[in-house]
Amino acid sequence: MLNQLLSLISFYQFNWSWPALSPSTSGVFILLFSFAAFAAMEKHAPRHKVSTQCLRQSYNSNLSLFMFNSLIMSLLSASMLWIVARQHFSQGLLSYIPNSGWKIALSLLSLDLLLYVWHKACHRYDGLWMFHKVHHNDPYLNVSTGFRVHVTELFMGYILKATVIIAMGIDELTVLVNEVVTTLFIMFHHTNSSFKGERWLGYMFTTPSLHRTHHSVERKEHDSNYGAILSIWDRLFGTLLEVEPKKIGINGYSPLDFINLVKFGFVEKLPPVPLPVNLDVMIAEAAYYKAEKRKFEPGQEWDDWLEAKKEIMQMVFSNKNVRINPFIAIQHKMEKWLDNLCCSLGFCEEQRHNYSW
Repeated sequence: MLNQLLSLISFYQFNWSWPALSPSTSGVFILLFSFAAFAAMEKHAPRHKVSTQCLRQSYNSNLSLFMFNSLIMSLLSASMLWIVARQHFSQGLLSYIPNSGWKIALSLLSLDLLLYVWHKACHRYDGLWMFHKVHHNDPYLNVSTGFRVHVTELFMGYILKATVIIAMGIDELTVLVNEVVTTLFIMFHHTNSSFKGERWLGYMFTTPSLHRTHHSVERKEHDSNYGAILSIWDRLFGTLLEVEPKKIGINGYSPLDFINLVKFGFVEKLPPVPLPVNLDVMIAEAAYYKAEKRKFEPGQEWDDWLEAKKEIMQMVFSNKNVRINPFIAIQHKMEKWLDNLCCSLGFCEEQRHNYSW
């Protein structure tokens, strides 16, 4: 998504008398200006506050993906959709419609409907979701999230779009206009902002509030609001949902840096979550369970605690997926040594705490 920007800069096929810029170059300037405007809108009136560090991480990953995708797609020569359009626009279904206005309208509607269907398929089928989840794992929704697309999903989407362009016979200028307008709306509805009249605008177009629901971690919420430009497709096919999500992103642990995001697209199942460990709570619960098994007979509380501690420490330190603070680990090893020493000297529990580290 948006990878056509780099190739647009060097692609001059049209000449306008005013202004003295080709449509492709004009589109680049429009998109760059719009990106800056949306970013400024987020900064001055954010819907949800995001720390500078988190936002910087999101921008770095998303823009790195954009540059990587642009390079790969340029090498594959897959981003020149208007070249395909120029070669086949007189052979498709629209060639039978004499009115140019109707041709443009039907072309734009067809391409936007295609994005809706493709987006819905990426959520429905596991093979496509495997790549699409890269876009959804951004926990800090912002204007740059529109760039967060796995290159494999991008390539498949372009092949599908090229097929529709050939079948419909959509001309190159309409394709260019569609790419610019679609990119504008993708940046717009990922923007972390709110404004007056957004609800009314949402009756026709996909707005930030509608698309924010689509980025919810809840499956029933993110399987909705698939529209790129028009929200009427969601209303027509019953996939519209208007709720404020409690959390953005995807459930489970997933990488946020560029290199691992590219790899993440080829991972079918999410890796296990590295859980933080509170050893004292775990030991206390295990000791209580042991006391319960012996019906809370008095006089063995300290033995229950030591036995539970030994078992929990063995279990935790043998589990490589558990993340433990090294200072806590050292502390508990020292406590274990002190426990053994106190027991060998016959100290009671109160005396033992006086020597606790």
